Amino acid sequence: MVAFFRKIRQSLLGQNKVTRYLVYAMGEIALVMIGILLALQVNNWNETKKNRDFEKEILGLIDQNLMKDSILITAELSDARMGNTLTDSLLKQINLRNYDERLNDWMGKIITFQRFKSQSSAFEVLKSKGIDNISNKELQLVLMEYYDQTLFKVYQANEDVQHFFEYDWVPVAKAQFSSFIYLEKIEPRNPKEFFDDPSTPVLFKMYQDNRSGSIRRMEKALEDISTLRVLIKQQSS
Repeated sequence: MVAFFRKIRQSLLGQNKVTRYLVYAMGEIALVMIGILLALQVNNWNETKKNRDFEKEILGLIDQNLMKDSILITAELSDARMGNTLTDSLLKQINLRNYDERLNDWMGKIITFQRFKSQSSAFEVLKSKGIDNISNKELQLVLMEYYDQTLFKVYQANEDVQHFFEYDWVPVAKAQFSSFIYLEKIEPRNPKEFFDDPSTPVLFKMYQDNRSGSIRRMEKALEDISTLRVLIKQQSS
């Protein structure tokens, strides 16, 4: 093909047809430019398709991670709410001076802490590739808010509850409990002495307030997950 065009140019020059040669040369340049533009367009289309395929795949993986987060948080939230509800019941019985066996069972559910850990592997892959691989700007913002802010606050709140458990309840357990079966049952050595102590209700109330912060953070996390999964579904359709 190149040889063919070269023969035409030589023929036109040989016939001293400069004007026609210039027109022909401009046409040849135009054809080359069109070819380059088409090649660029095909390349852009391929890149766009590749990016779209990656976006769809990574959003699918993130959605799976979010579903697992939702299951884990829902379970932890249920336990935390139960702990605070039982705290209300326990404080009521302490106020009435009713120190029966139920209180030991309730304390087994109250004096605990949450251990939630997010499934964030897919989002870490996305961050390494660039968050701008997600074409929906709203989805970008909600993803970053959930993984960089909401989860941080959940971890922080849960750590506060765990810190209270380790530094406030554990010393009490060593000094005053005859049995400590985690998540099941706790028995004070002397129930009347333990529950009559004015500091005991205060300790339970403080722990309840601490756990309430964790509950609020987990509720916010579930709201974010719900929003994210709707946006992901819309983006992937």
